[in-house]
Amino acid sequence: MRKRLLARVSLLLLIVAAMGILSGCWDNKDINHRSLPVVMGISKSEDLYKILLQIPEPSQTNNSGTEFRFVGATGSTINEIVDRIGANMETQMDLLHLKVILIEKAYAEEGINDAVSAFMRTNVISPRTMAVICDEPIEHFFSKIKRYSRNNGTILEDFFQFDAGWSPQVAQSRIWELFRSVHSFTHDEAIPIIKSGSGTVIETMGSAIIRNGKMVGRLSANETLLANIFNGLNVKGKIEVMNSATVQIVGNRIHNKSSMENGIPVLKSTVHLKVKLLEMKGNPTKEQIKEQLQAILEQRLQNVLNKMKADQADILGLGQLYRNKLKRDQLEAWRSQYLPHLKSDIRFKVSIESEGELKMGA
Repeated sequence: MRKRLLARVSLLLLIVAAMGILSGCWDNKDINHRSLPVVMGISKSEDLYKILLQIPEPSQTNNSGTEFRFVGATGSTINEIVDRIGANMETQMDLLHLKVILIEKAYAEEGINDAVSAFMRTNVISPRTMAVICDEPIEHFFSKIKRYSRNNGTILEDFFQFDAGWSPQVAQSRIWELFRSVHSFTHDEAIPIIKSGSGTVIETMGSAIIRNGKMVGRLSANETLLANIFNGLNVKGKIEVMNSATVQIVGNRIHNKSSMENGIPVLKSTVHLKVKLLEMKGNPTKEQIKEQLQAILEQRLQNVLNKMKADQADILGLGQLYRNKLKRDQLEAWRSQYLPHLKSDIRFKVSIESEGELKMGA
């Protein structure tokens, strides 16, 4: 009986000792002693980088609101700047909560490979952070949106969230996808372009065509919509206005078939769209509406393909469809030798799922 009691006491002491070892909270810092930037702005002038960080803070006058401040510094490398900013702050800076990296357009046109590589090598920034191009000087953008953000310090983050302000014609590109495109023979990236708005806080300006880490062209917002379809995003909610009617996309899917004919890539694709009828002008039939929408989208997609060929940038990732049809050395020449000669037959098939209260002919 005594031995059993001693065994139980020993076991209890071991459990208490283990709890002290496994608690793991000795080096944690209180949330009040941490700064959580949500946006990083980056620009480059000559050989110097400039970093601006937007940091939300609890409002001092409104308990339910959020304000923000931004801090910045200049230096020869990105990591040097981030380290200096952190050393001068009164709280610990945690960049793992960073949601958006805002890149000034002039720097994007020069090439952002060094920044992308730096972000991927460090463990303090999530590779899923959004990459966005600013169509105006970073300082001007922050100063314009500051007065709209007194009660919402995450306004730019919300703009790109699927469950908040994101729209189907806005591109989606993350740091790891940019890094992948730099080292890929067959896949480039489209990065969203924004600027401060006049009637709204933020205005979308389409997207940038990025090849090997450098901005070489741009797409309009409507052209970006088609790039999103090819990249597998759901574009539900987009409204298309035509001469005869206005419709809203409620579903989309795509089927691709690729082949090589006499050394030339051939692509046959069918894009299936489900739409809802919102308005009509006159008395068009279903077939007239579908034919008009199909013609508009096919012409718009042809414009995207023409830009891709001219810029030798595969933002639709079409080269991925030929990875098992070309040798490695041929894939290396995909952008320059194969993409410009691509023969494509891409059709849109539209089905009207709902007419609402509108009555129309067949």
